Amino acid sequence: MGVAQAALAVTACALCLQLPAMTSGALRVGFYQSSCPNAETLVRQAVAAAVAKDAGIAAGLIRLHFHDCFVRGCDASVLLSVNPGGGKTERQAAPNFPSLRGFEVIDAAKAAVEQSCPRTVSCTDIVAFAARDSVDLTGNLFYQVPAGRRDGTVSREDDTVDLPPPTATAKELTEKFAAKNLTLDEMVVLSGAHTVGRSFCNSFFDRVWDTNTRLPRVDDGLDPAYAAQLRALCPSDTTDKTLITAPMDPDTPSTLDNNYYKLLPRGRGLFFSDNQLRVNATMNALVTSFAANEALWKQRFADAMVKMGHTQVQTGSCGQIRLNCNVVNPTSVELPGEDDAGVAAS
Repeated sequence: MGVAQAALAVTACALCLQLPAMTSGALRVGFYQSSCPNAETLVRQAVAAAVAKDAGIAAGLIRLHFHDCFVRGCDASVLLSVNPGGGKTERQAAPNFPSLRGFEVIDAAKAAVEQSCPRTVSCTDIVAFAARDSVDLTGNLFYQVPAGRRDGTVSREDDTVDLPPPTATAKELTEKFAAKNLTLDEMVVLSGAHTVGRSFCNSFFDRVWDTNTRLPRVDDGLDPAYAAQLRALCPSDTTDKTLITAPMDPDTPSTLDNNYYKLLPRGRGLFFSDNQLRVNATMNALVTSFAANEALWKQRFADAMVKMGHTQVQTGSCGQIRLNCNVVNPTSVELPGEDDAGVAAS
């Protein structure tokens, strides 16, 4: 491919990434129906096998999809262990390491899919399928996943600033989600994923301990009895190297249900950001609604997951189909729609 053509290809992909999140009509349900009809079955088998061994991995896979889509869009950049441009990747950044889980499940699913349909199914579609299957296995909630995403070739530690931290205010949460074309309502809906999984102590340490004196404290909106339980679990000398974890939903930690919303009015939201859903009147009204109606929340959650899965996706000739989800394809590999340098051809 000539220099001019290569420049056009790079420009086309840059434009692809700049499109609003929901304008990509290339994603569709049944995308692999002809090219790899058993793709979703193979992914589900890998996820089911992993969850059977460790129920907590389901929450990790849901979070993996979220952290992928919120940084550079849904492009599997979170899976890359090597940054072609040098420096740390998203995977090695503080919001993801060592807390992000499920990489080995994606690798197992990819291996199974590659054996059945080589060079066909993207890693980012596998992440989306795996998140859906995790939702179904933990919450009996199945939804169709439009597919056709392609994998990105860039992953930078600094880009993880797009992720909402556990210390985010209501305003910051709203702005972070709005930047990904997700509404305030959808932010509250997706926050319900905190009903499954665990978190390291340092994510909520300053809610129960004074970071200067290391004496006990109770953050605003936190139930004192719950704070005492968390202090018993997380010692006062906790650091970012402390690997102790606490369930985000102490009642039903492995079940995707609406209990998260029932815990918030009782002051039992684990993170500062969780409690922020109570201090904003609009958000709190949604919390109350979802606490009273699990079926409503689940339907809204499925819809929001599908919408999030469209965030800044690369489709068509943009991106690539990685052979190994952890690394960008070597320059010697040529796949349909790509030139011999792994750059999408226009």
